[in-house]
Amino acid sequence: MDGSSVKTIADEGPGYAVEDFAYPNADKILAEQHITLKRGDGHILLADCASSADVIEVWGRKNEKVCFSVTGNGGYLTLEIPAVYFIKGNSYSARVDMTAGAVEKTFEVKKNDWTPVGESADEQGRDFMLMEIRASK
Repeated sequence: MDGSSVKTIADEGPGYAVEDFAYPNADKILAEQHITLKRGDGHILLADCASSADVIEVWGRKNEKVCFSVTGNGGYLTLEIPAVYFIKGNSYSARVDMTAGAVEKTFEVKKNDWTPVGESADEQGRDFMLMEIRASK
């Protein structure tokens, strides 16, 4: 056996783990709930509205109610939920970015209260897509 053809694992060194911040099980969530969860820092997570407390409630014409829990000092989540018109805040300060075609708007979400967003806050009544949620203590 020729020693030059043998490669040791030690020569390769350890592999690298690279976090891409993609939302876990996003394809399954899209298929089941028709919402696109893209990326985040892991501090804003999809939650069960019926069994979770202190959640951000997102109300849309196509999905009814979708809830998110926030952990730690806050976080961010990029997503796509169409035709959102109301958001109920939780105990965190939150802001949401939304789009209607080329129009982009940011809304401050009231803590523990309802905030009209999208078509309910737009003079033209356009459907807005929820694109990002940011929350902080």
